[in-house]
Amino acid sequence: MTKILFVCHGDICRSPMAEYVMKDLVQQAGLQDWFVIASAATSREELGNPVYPPARRKLAEHGIACGGHAARQLCRRDYEQYDLLIGMDAANIRNMKRICGGDEEEKMHLLMAYAGYPDREVADPWYTGNFESTWKDIEAGCRGLLCQLRKEIPV
Repeated sequence: MTKILFVCHGDICRSPMAEYVMKDLVQQAGLQDWFVIASAATSREELGNPVYPPARRKLAEHGIACGGHAARQLCRRDYEQYDLLIGMDAANIRNMKRICGGDEEEKMHLLMAYAGYPDREVADPWYTGNFESTWKDIEAGCRGLLCQLRKEIPV
């Protein structure tokens, strides 16, 4: 079983979008028994809040529900519990390393690396207002991640 934690600043836009997109892709592939997928924030600003309404609407446009989500903060224990910690931008990765005490096992990666863009970040729609662009990046990253991980699942 592969445990994936998507991480962004507040856990109300990008990381929950990635969480629910990945869950949807995994379910469509019939692989839900092979994965645990969640999301978290590097900050405490949005703790307990649901998915931001424009992000929720973007997911709904694609038939993906995200009810019941409550933003939570990344903690050091998450590093031990998850196989992959996927950040949306370089600031997320820096803060993830600070919170987790480094990345000795090289579990932390940018999402866009799985879409073939190792140095590209998923723009924060909180600031850009462009949820369509964020959707496209997240979908591409999650599809690439699933494609890579499927190779590790025994047939």
